[in-house]
Amino acid sequence: MDIPRGKEVGRRRTIRRVAFGVIALIAIGAVTYGLTKLKPAAPTVELATVWPDTVKRGPMLRQVRGLGTLVSENPVWIQANFDGRVDKIMHRPGETLHANDVLIVLTNPDMELAATDLEWQVKAAEATYRDLNVQLKTKQLQQKSTTEQTHSDYTQAKLTADRDEQLTKLGLKSELETKLSVAKAQELLNSYDLSKQQLDISGESIQAQLDASKVAIEKLRAAYELKKKQVEQLTIRAGVDGTLIQLGTATQPLEEGQRVAPGGILAKVAEPSKLKATLKIPETQVKDVTIGQEASIDTRNGIIPGHVMRIDPAATNGTFDVDVKLDGALPPGARPDLSVDGTVDIEKLADVVYVGRPVIGQSGQKISLFKIDPDGKGATRTTVTLGRASVNTIEIVDGLKVGDRVILSDMSQWDTQNRIRLN
Repeated sequence: MDIPRGKEVGRRRTIRRVAFGVIALIAIGAVTYGLTKLKPAAPTVELATVWPDTVKRGPMLRQVRGLGTLVSENPVWIQANFDGRVDKIMHRPGETLHANDVLIVLTNPDMELAATDLEWQVKAAEATYRDLNVQLKTKQLQQKSTTEQTHSDYTQAKLTADRDEQLTKLGLKSELETKLSVAKAQELLNSYDLSKQQLDISGESIQAQLDASKVAIEKLRAAYELKKKQVEQLTIRAGVDGTLIQLGTATQPLEEGQRVAPGGILAKVAEPSKLKATLKIPETQVKDVTIGQEASIDTRNGIIPGHVMRIDPAATNGTFDVDVKLDGALPPGARPDLSVDGTVDIEKLADVVYVGRPVIGQSGQKISLFKIDPDGKGATRTTVTLGRASVNTIEIVDGLKVGDRVILSDMSQWDTQNRIRLN
């Protein structure tokens, strides 16, 4: 039986199309699978934006760094001796002072009134002393006059008695009259002796009364001088040549019109020639700092050599205060509270493999760094073991060798990449 030619051709075309479709689907699937197995291309990083360094071998100076300030070794804290109100502030922090410069003027009306009252009491006591001196001397003169009169009367009575005795011996005067004359003379002699004693005693009495009055005056004068000095102490002076660091306290600055209590802090004055540096060293690094280690203090206007003189035993906000005594001359502009940057020399390592200190990584840690290819066109992540650290360098224990170049800058954005291209 004959099959029509047109139908056969159509069937073959259909089979061919289906076969081509299946082959195309298989090819697409294979290509897709192959693409999924390909590794992503390494990202490109501009070489100019990274910080590379070369691993070296040789001596390395271990240092620790800390920010700090220049402070006075022996600051003078000025306190209020008495209660008072701040009337005037003559100087402000940062100004240079001389020892006798008036810094603050306090007022205390009660003390001033008491001083004035004592001054008038002294004047009144002195006037009383002068009046008493006049009265006592007048009495003494009266007593002296009485004594002299008594002596004159006695002399006359003695002469009369002597005359009567002679007349009695001649029979010209009765014995009774003579006895009366002698008795009167003796009576006046006794009166004269008593008057002399009273005159002597009056001199001693006058001196005693005047001395007592003088003591009362001196007592009042001493009280007045003390009160006067206390009033003078309301005028606060610097006391030393130096720089005014602060008025009041850090939490309560001193202002005009403010009331201050006895013992309250009024000001802090520092001698600019006696300064030390106080550095704040992180507690992770202070374990290697010891007394006597050499240090360098950068004042931004010169570097001053020094040595560690004290380490604070307690940490504050994650840092320890380390005091450095300055061994060199102070540069121009050095003053208390000046911000400085200091480094302390920990030890000198003679022969180690080291590189610049990366942005991340501490002493003894294992970190990953990108090691630059010899041709400089790419970098591969490498695990590196770090050793002893300094301010700008760190020891390489394992993972790198001398001559290797690594990237030290922050590469955290490429944490998911093990390789990068450098452009």
